[in-house]
Amino acid sequence: MTASLVDRLDALEVRIAFQEDTIEVLNTTVTAQWAEIDTLKRQIARLNDRLHEAESRASGRAEPEPPPPHY
Repeated sequence: MTASLVDRLDALEVRIAFQEDTIEVLNTTVTAQWAEIDTLKRQIARLNDRLHEAESRASGRAEPEPPPPHY
């Protein structure tokens, strides 16, 4: 093999190694983000349930709430 061909192969091997490392880092990041998104979706669903529950209890009251004292 000629020296330029060996240099080109070495350069390609270095690029491939760097790309494999970058892909692994990106995969780890995306996996962590999906886990966090899943957690946040569950929290939003629980908060939404609590809000609907509070709204249904508030609408079931017989007397309207009196205005605050600063009125």
